[in-house]
Amino acid sequence: MKNIKLMLLLLLSVSFSFGISACKKEAPTVASVKVVNTEGEAISGAFVCLYGTSTTTPPRANILDDTVYTNADGFANFDYTDYFKLGQSGFAVLDIEVNYETFVGTGIIKIEEETTNSETVIVQ
Repeated sequence: MKNIKLMLLLLLSVSFSFGISACKKEAPTVASVKVVNTEGEAISGAFVCLYGTSTTTPPRANILDDTVYTNADGFANFDYTDYFKLGQSGFAVLDIEVNYETFVGTGIIKIEEETTNSETVIVQ
């Protein structure tokens, strides 16, 4: 009888530990683009667009295409947490296009899951 209780207790504790480890909460997946001029000064109010470019033939429709204006510190932040699924390998490489008055800037940002990914774009 003692052995059965001991085995039952052991089985319950092992099951409980697996249940807790399976409840991993995903961390935010964020892209942060800083826009600066040629002197390195932050630009606020710049229009920043992140978009994917298809490399398949025929090209697929773009899944990600987001636009945001930079804040007072020159940052445009994009939250992709809802797009990322736990267990997914890799996330995205996106093109950056920035427009501010008559100035333009471009770049590329690699988005890695569950982290804040940063890139700086110079407009000229």
